[in-house]
Amino acid sequence: MRRLADGDRAALADAFDRFAPTLTRSAWAQADTPDDARALVQDTFLTLWQQAATIGLVTGALLPWLLVVCRDHARGQARRTAEHESLPGADPLHWVRDEIAALAPTDRQLVDLCLVDGHSYAEAARLLGLRAQPVTKRSSRTRQEKAVMHDEH
Repeated sequence: MRRLADGDRAALADAFDRFAPTLTRSAWAQADTPDDARALVQDTFLTLWQQAATIGLVTGALLPWLLVVCRDHARGQARRTAEHESLPGADPLHWVRDEIAALAPTDRQLVDLCLVDGHSYAEAARLLGLRAQPVTKRSSRTRQEKAVMHDEH
């Protein structure tokens, strides 16, 4: 914190490298879109940089402070989103629909059968003429490709 308070950019980079993965997962859980999650992380580290000289960490641990700041930014983002969604024609789930539309045809069918129609993977596999194990692996791979599980900086 002393290095950050002194304006040491390397200290900010060190903090980012150390805490960005955890903060990104937290932001993902609070955000409406992947871009919103990235913006939350960016805004949180910007706040850290701007307020480093005045931050008093009770326990000496930076991560709890970052998580609270991220939550506060998420609340502000949610307010702005709610205001935007009250406009006519706004679709709050457009990014989910876009992600599903970008899937391969078989994966889109799996989404429809499992998530929309409520079929199990085994039932969806049978309906598509596939074996159950490849369907489970395909679904798992699709979730992993879409999840924010790695450090994207």
